[in-house]
Amino acid sequence: MLMTIRQLRVKYGNQMALDIEKPVTFEKGERIGVIGSNGAGKSTLVKALLGLVRYEGNVVTQLKPEQMAVHMQFNEYVTSMPVRYIMEAILDTKIKRNRELQELISFFDFEPCLPKRFNALSGGQKQKFTIIMVMFQKAELTFFDEVTSGLDFETRQKLVEKLARWYRDKGDTLVMISHYYEELEQLADKILILDKGKVVAYGQKEQLFKEYCGNVVFIMENNDKNRELSKGFPVLRSPEHLLALACDSRGQERRAMSVLAENNVNFKRSNSDIEIMFMNARERFYSQMGENRV
Repeated sequence: MLMTIRQLRVKYGNQMALDIEKPVTFEKGERIGVIGSNGAGKSTLVKALLGLVRYEGNVVTQLKPEQMAVHMQFNEYVTSMPVRYIMEAILDTKIKRNRELQELISFFDFEPCLPKRFNALSGGQKQKFTIIMVMFQKAELTFFDEVTSGLDFETRQKLVEKLARWYRDKGDTLVMISHYYEELEQLADKILILDKGKVVAYGQKEQLFKEYCGNVVFIMENNDKNRELSKGFPVLRSPEHLLALACDSRGQERRAMSVLAENNVNFKRSNSDIEIMFMNARERFYSQMGENRV
């Protein structure tokens, strides 16, 4: 056990920003994705675990502060000197003398950026700059808070691929906060779903998908034809422009695929769609509490 969160509460004034009742545990080497709507408590959770905000409850861990690292959503640095010198000052090392730092800089193709000032970097280059310094710490527990926020799709995709490759065979524990579901499909093996400061669900990605969506989901355009074809199949909550059919058995899956193929329907088959899993977990959570979804 690397860290256990027990009955953690954070208040901002009279507003309850975070209210975790059941224990949440992080184990060594896990890749944990944290998702939730705006105001769900994602960043507040990270700040509480790092001791940056006051909280009630217990965070049980043997980790020392220097064994944790964090990439926050917004970072600013001085603009009066090249980023090379900012990096060396913060990390207290010289790039030319540190092979591990050189490896990270090369891995992220950051060499051409070293002579530039921070405000001359693109959005993706700024993120790479901070990521390199966070990863150089080789912390046992690292938090990435919206690491690709504000970047275009291609830059986001390349950055996520880099992160996935770098950590593939490493034993570090990562907690990734992102509102981009496809990033967590690529980076996370466990998912923590937060909503209005409460834990909606937490567990292995595949396990949660089966619990809330079934074995397989067929996703297609939401139109009159497809709505008619979907009759007789369980329909999951999904984005308004889509229809999602749940299949709990191989027979049901074969029948759905046959119907869709015979009617020339374009569809995607998935057993890991985090967005649909999130929507249906949230739906069931409020249904069990007897509350309406907002």
